[in-house]
Amino acid sequence: MLRSIAWSTLIVCGIFAAGNNAFAAESEVPEPFRGFDENSKYTIDYSDLSAVLRTVVVDVGRSNRRVAEPAPDITGTRMKAKIRKTANEGNRFYFETFEEEEAARAFLRDIQTSLEQLPAEAPLEHFSREEQLAYWLNLYNVTVLNEVIELYPKNNLKKYVSGKKSFFNEKRLNVAGVPLSLNDIQYTILMQNYDRDPLIMYGLYQGIIGGPNIRKSAYTGADVYRALKNNALEFINSNRGTYGESGKTFRVSSFYKRNRVYFPDFDKDLSAHLLEYIEGSERTALQAASNLKANIDDWSINDLGGSHRRVGGSLADSRAALLDSVASTVSATPEDPMSGATLGAMAGYGSSSMASKGQQMSMMRIDPGLLKVLHDIDDKRQAENLRKSSVEVEDVESTPAEAESAPDQSTDQ
Repeated sequence: MLRSIAWSTLIVCGIFAAGNNAFAAESEVPEPFRGFDENSKYTIDYSDLSAVLRTVVVDVGRSNRRVAEPAPDITGTRMKAKIRKTANEGNRFYFETFEEEEAARAFLRDIQTSLEQLPAEAPLEHFSREEQLAYWLNLYNVTVLNEVIELYPKNNLKKYVSGKKSFFNEKRLNVAGVPLSLNDIQYTILMQNYDRDPLIMYGLYQGIIGGPNIRKSAYTGADVYRALKNNALEFINSNRGTYGESGKTFRVSSFYKRNRVYFPDFDKDLSAHLLEYIEGSERTALQAASNLKANIDDWSINDLGGSHRRVGGSLADSRAALLDSVASTVSATPEDPMSGATLGAMAGYGSSSMASKGQQMSMMRIDPGLLKVLHDIDDKRQAENLRKSSVEVEDVESTPAEAESAPDQSTDQ
């Protein structure tokens, strides 16, 4: 097994800004995450994560901009649930099954652990920019899923996503010996390594209806930019992302306000960005607007119930219909044998025999040829370090003392 490169001597305390609402100071990308190999053909395998996502993510399709129907009257109460314009939008994650299955929760945590450990086995500098981008997006998103699973069935996630005590600020990860928060990944590593490209925002799942979609498959280096553009198109052309109003005001998601670091001249830069993707009548409304108001939000967790919650007595809501959309199994393929498993079966995959599941899973993600190359590189590096650090100790008693320098006999003339 490839020995981990010791990055523990890096000084990382205090180099990252804390907040995701206003990114304070530009921080330096830690050394293990700076390099790329643009000629690299090596890839990272995410078939386990994709199998989970295909099983438990409900794809609701592109928004048709229709406002959700009013909630039905509820037996035994005069109260009605407030239905937002965003209630029918955004892919849903089957958090309900993780609430009931500890094995499923453990499996998803193992996926996160394996992704954390991967750069210690195969340093990221050996991969292309696209492959590294897919890696960071997948690590970020599976970490968010695990955090929200622990919070479930809480419905409103505002304080957990955006507040001062947001889990996005906490250093929950350790990658190549560097403690990282989710905000460190977004606002330091991804922002600097990818030239402040706002497209990357749409790959960062937030756990809520009012954020970018959770996809039904993991990101891969081969199609990461196509997938990000699809997410941008979906979000921008939904009530969650943009909404034209009468007059000169155009409403946009508060997600953009939280990420205004991508848009230094907020109205001008954000308008130009939105015009790359926005369609239909909203495009005309945006072009006619004189100012943007970033006040669209929906902090509801994007579970199957979403905004359709019980208020008072019994209520048959849209959850049953959404449950019907979740296939209990998916067809296996030769390229992805795990895709034929149920979620319960996947959760138990190898769990009884894996003493260090995360580490073994991380090695399974890498081409064996690459691992052998990296083993050889690491062995040579350690041998060279040992050679340079070795010294010969001489017997001081057998070493003649240097003659004391004679005093300078010269005199000024």
